[in-house]
Amino acid sequence: MAFKQVGIFASISGPLVAESMLRVAAVLKAQGIEVRVEQSELAAATLPGIKAQSREVICQTADLVIAIGGDGSMLSAARDVTPFGVPLLGINRGRLGFLADVSPDDIETQLNAVLLGDSETETHFLLQGRFAEGEGVAEATALNEVTVHSATMSRMIEFDLYINDVFVYKQSSDGLIISSPTGSTAYALSAGGPIMHPSLDAMVLVPMFPHSLNSRPLVVPGDSELRITLGNKVGAEAKVSFDSQLEFRMHPGESLHVKKHAKTLSLVHPRGQDFYGVCRSKLGWASR
Repeated sequence: MAFKQVGIFASISGPLVAESMLRVAAVLKAQGIEVRVEQSELAAATLPGIKAQSREVICQTADLVIAIGGDGSMLSAARDVTPFGVPLLGINRGRLGFLADVSPDDIETQLNAVLLGDSETETHFLLQGRFAEGEGVAEATALNEVTVHSATMSRMIEFDLYINDVFVYKQSSDGLIISSPTGSTAYALSAGGPIMHPSLDAMVLVPMFPHSLNSRPLVVPGDSELRITLGNKVGAEAKVSFDSQLEFRMHPGESLHVKKHAKTLSLVHPRGQDFYGVCRSKLGWASR
């Protein structure tokens, strides 16, 4: 694929991110590629000669978006680019960097290789959540997980789970994590969920500190439609979190509906990167 216009997203600030922005922009301009950067104080100070636009405007014309930061930056960028079908590449300036896998030490080498077509693309699906909020309907998407959890630290919530309108169970717990394969190495893993290969068409449901020893993670087909109905107990409010970045309040008796998002994310990797290699590096599988 020939890249004519590339957007740069950087949702966190700091000298390391600014340095990476300068290097990325230099590589793109050297290849004759038109560069756009998201509007921010960091972009204005770091790349004053490059046109700044909103993320939505960039996604309407870009052939590729490069996100600079950690996995949080990638999660935010993924939600923005997916509706427009723009592929996403990550420059890791965070700690773990499970999704942003271009090393800051190899920006020139790896980015030039990607621009010349020496890359691989993975398809990831997002989760879409919908529930009533006041008199309207709230909707949001998540690349990693949608989490329903107690709004009060010291109080559990009770909810009913339905899959494709079939009752599954009533549970008392701190909450429930609904994870995509992409998110199986994130919050769901910390809660005891399984690691799933990104290519799997499945979701995993991981209970959070359930009030039963029989509650275990449940893997369901990716085309399942989930409904979580919060119990009617007064004061037992919950919060719904999307990738731990967007949060909404859920009241007793309300239902959250979760299913696979209609559009997918194309995640670009330098050639030679693979899921098991990332696990060895990031999760310490190679250590004794």
